[in-house]
Amino acid sequence: MAKSALQVFIVTRDTACGECGAELETGSWITLKEEAGALCLTCADLDHLLFLPSGNAALTRRATKHASLSAVVLKWSSARKRYERQGILVTTEALERAEQECLADHDARARRQERAAARRAELDEAYVKQFAQEVRRLYPGCPLDREIAIAEHACRKYSGRVGRSAAAKVFDENAIAFAVVAHIRHTRTAYDQLLARGYDRSEARAEVQWDVQRVLAAWEQPIQTGPE
Repeated sequence: MAKSALQVFIVTRDTACGECGAELETGSWITLKEEAGALCLTCADLDHLLFLPSGNAALTRRATKHASLSAVVLKWSSARKRYERQGILVTTEALERAEQECLADHDARARRQERAAARRAELDEAYVKQFAQEVRRLYPGCPLDREIAIAEHACRKYSGRVGRSAAAKVFDENAIAFAVVAHIRHTRTAYDQLLARGYDRSEARAEVQWDVQRVLAAWEQPIQTGPE
């Protein structure tokens, strides 16, 4: 089955997420669902994707080809009275693979450095460090440095992700669990592929629930080490 043509919209006026109720200011990114209206990217399960701006047709084409899940980003133009394409959202793996195919090594490193600088600008380093420490404390069996990736993903400022919620800011265990489960769902199961095939989020989550619980149970156990 062909990949779904998912669409993400940059809002031009304040609104609210129809699922979690979060306030979404002008410039926030949403999807639209008939039954719920506007959904923030976290509720739409698209918040793990990376934004690739328009402008490089070859890179966009290859990133879309390699992505297990992607979405077109659109913004309303008052001057032209139409939605205009701003770029796409794709998985990290797809973008990196496309960069390797399109760019020389030097250019690829430069793009990674640009993305790393942009990511650092989005993050409160002290807060992310604390969040990561809590992930490691609660899930001692998760792979080395995985807590950092989970914390950085959860705490990006623009997204409305769970790491930016009031509960997460006081390191509520439930909020941290949501971030860990979301990471497992996107990186250790076929969840993204199911969304791309047109599955509803609830259907896709039900399909991968056992896989998520299996990984979560393993991560809750301390890493076993051999005798000193």
